[in-house]
Amino acid sequence: MAANAHAPSGAPALEVIGYSKRFGSFAALDDVSMKVRSGSFHVLLGENGAGKSTLVKCIMGYYTPDDGQIMINNREVEIGHPRQAHAHGLGMVYQHFTLVPNMTVLENFLLSRPHVPAVVDWTRERAELEAFLAGMPFTVPLDSAVADLAAGEKQKAEILRQLYLQCRFIILDEPTSVLTPGEADEVLGTIKRMTRRGLITVLMITHKFREVNAFADAVTVLRRGRLAGAGKVADLDNAAMAEMMIGHRDVKQAVDRVARAAGTPVLEIDDLRATDDSGQEAVDSLSLTVHAGEIVGIAGVSGNGQRELIEVLGGQRHAVGGVVRVHGEAYGATRAEMLRHKVACLPEEPLRNACVGHMSVAENMAFRRFDQPPNASGGIWLRRAPMRAAARALIERYRVKTRSPDSPIASLSGGNVQRAVLARELSGDVDLLIVANPCFGLDFGAVAEIRAQIVAARNRGVAVLLVSEDLDEILELADRIAVIFEGRLRHETASCGADIGVIGRAMAGH
Repeated sequence: MAANAHAPSGAPALEVIGYSKRFGSFAALDDVSMKVRSGSFHVLLGENGAGKSTLVKCIMGYYTPDDGQIMINNREVEIGHPRQAHAHGLGMVYQHFTLVPNMTVLENFLLSRPHVPAVVDWTRERAELEAFLAGMPFTVPLDSAVADLAAGEKQKAEILRQLYLQCRFIILDEPTSVLTPGEADEVLGTIKRMTRRGLITVLMITHKFREVNAFADAVTVLRRGRLAGAGKVADLDNAAMAEMMIGHRDVKQAVDRVARAAGTPVLEIDDLRATDDSGQEAVDSLSLTVHAGEIVGIAGVSGNGQRELIEVLGGQRHAVGGVVRVHGEAYGATRAEMLRHKVACLPEEPLRNACVGHMSVAENMAFRRFDQPPNASGGIWLRRAPMRAAARALIERYRVKTRSPDSPIASLSGGNVQRAVLARELSGDVDLLIVANPCFGLDFGAVAEIRAQIVAARNRGVAVLLVSEDLDEILELADRIAVIFEGRLRHETASCGADIGVIGRAMAGH
């Protein structure tokens, strides 16, 4: 097995000093410093958009910071490319598996090496890998196809691959998002024991306070691209960490909000239960009512059932219990029900969840009513001219920047995809608008426009359910705020006069 000549032996210490990274006028990182002790299990916390991913991508050489230094074992190093990071013993295990499913574990490990021999001596390679695994605290079957492994085994294989490549500083990006709680505890428990033995140093991105309390030695918290706090887990409780994440904020309302009393109930959720992709309960006995002319914002740390809730309401996931009603009638999120009850939905990542990328902007804008006049004749024969005409009107009204209504929607920027989908969803009569993280990753101009459209819908009497991991967005837009934790609503308050400390504690499970 080829070794990294410069890789540090044992578990390295890492220190980032004054990292800053800008994308145009946006400061993703602003003078961030972090110290990860050798052989420690360190957690990086922060809301969506806080800068966590940018920081680790700078460490791994995917981005070059505009300012700052990185030290490994108290020695300044230069990392301008992932190969340089690997040469210094840094490796990363991503949120989604990167092993090739149809190849065996042995083939994946071998092909991950920087240099692969033209002719492979498989007998010798298997013997060397078996010897390597014999020295590890856990193992995986070398001759099994990755596709045949359980999720926990795949995660172990990803970690073992980094160790095989002689990486001793391992970055884990949401490593348990695809694991059951039992698998998560097994994997993280094994990693914790390896840090205690001094075999590796771990930096983990997670949103789960339970994992922080159970496995981490120390935390660094980012907020809006800046260092918000750091410390030993033993010296911090969940409320303190949540307060670092969300800060002390003024509750501000959108400037164009029209004062009005909430109307009749539109969306009623009663004792709703839903499971995640692994079959574990993600939404637990959740009950909520949204009235006409109000925005109800659901706040919470990522991974507490928000995605599953939106997927149930948008028809992408079946509930396992409870009842959803719209206008007093049982609602199963079928297309016919959404049309009858005038339900519109802007899901998270709309290009992936609400569009067909290779189809045109006009075709995507017609999805709701493509088989109805004037877009179709007899429900069968599509009429392109009315589709294009309607799309041109929506493009102008919602200021969607596209070369033509016939351009593939995948060619648009993220903000313009959001505008296009929102235009489609709000183009007809709407009584209920379901929105998930509508502004994540967008520039300031797009954020202002999207939020203005959501408030305008509310002002017209639309009932709006807003699920967002950006607490500022919730505070700015919502009339009422509900906090979700482990699939349950733990706190509810009017946004006017809301106590941010209480919200933070509820987000942490208190």
